[in-house]
Amino acid sequence: MKPRMLKVTNHFLQRPIMLKLVVTCLIAFAAFAGVRFQPPFGPWRRLSTHPIISPQGDGFESAGAFNPAVVKSGDQFVMLYRAQDRRGASSLGYAASHDGIHFVRRATPVMRAEAPYEKGGGVEDPRIVRFGHTWYLTYTGYNNVDGKGPGGKDAQLCLAVSHDLVHWERRGVILPAYRGAWNVGWTKSGAIVPLKINGKYWMYYLGEAKDKSGQMGIAESTDLLHWRDALDHPVVATRRGQFDSQVAEPGPPPVVIPQGILLIYNGADDHLVYRTGWVLFDRRDPTRVLARASAPIFSPELPWEKIGQTPNVVFVEGLVQTASRWLFYYGGADKYVGVAEAPSR
Repeated sequence: MKPRMLKVTNHFLQRPIMLKLVVTCLIAFAAFAGVRFQPPFGPWRRLSTHPIISPQGDGFESAGAFNPAVVKSGDQFVMLYRAQDRRGASSLGYAASHDGIHFVRRATPVMRAEAPYEKGGGVEDPRIVRFGHTWYLTYTGYNNVDGKGPGGKDAQLCLAVSHDLVHWERRGVILPAYRGAWNVGWTKSGAIVPLKINGKYWMYYLGEAKDKSGQMGIAESTDLLHWRDALDHPVVATRRGQFDSQVAEPGPPPVVIPQGILLIYNGADDHLVYRTGWVLFDRRDPTRVLARASAPIFSPELPWEKIGQTPNVVFVEGLVQTASRWLFYYGGADKYVGVAEAPSR
């Protein structure tokens, strides 16, 4: 009888502990359920089955015109896009539109390779955000001549500023390659949160981890010019077996909504097919992920998205939000620019 009585006694002694465990689990479940999230836009659809910007001529955009940043300035949509010549050197082209679909291009780029850290490869993949009367441009400076990396190549995240989106003043490399807290390679793709949080500016970016995967980091700054890693690990890691198993790379600058900080990002799988996802961060703590897409919301489908300089790529880099819709601008196969829209929810 003693074993049975002992068992009963233990059962009653454990009831408060078990009750506490159940309550804790219920609280945790409620907290998890509280961050269930549906993006504030509906399904995406292409506004054109053809590229809205394509390579042209024999000059600075003869090989590629892709990966666009797009902002609304007054009554115009302004696009800066990566223009590539047949030597592989990139500059930033400029185009403007009144409807967000039909763009008129300038005959010359607004930024060419000039700085030592842009030698040979040039300037790539812009993102634009505005603070006050100043536009801040993050871009990749690509040195493929005498860089510090293998083969003399390195890519580093850089910054420039402007008051008119045409004349740009460089501020230099803001996240040097090979010197991060966790990223041991190149740095690229800076997406700056468009407001200060906790007295700081925040930026999501692409770094290279030790396993050579491209993962998303987060940096902080007090002045928009001097940046440092906010974490000693990626803020958004790649996920084995999913659409972002090899790359999780920031897209356009994030949008701050009531539920948090919404960032559209570009994911690449084991076959380097690039698709689009989203991630939601806590607006009080930009290092905290609240929710993340379990499946892509946009994928390469059209021939010019599947065939180009890099096949099977849709790479979203521009975003304009209106009261009724969201416009997403993307590079197709590292050669063309396309646009998709989604209704606001």
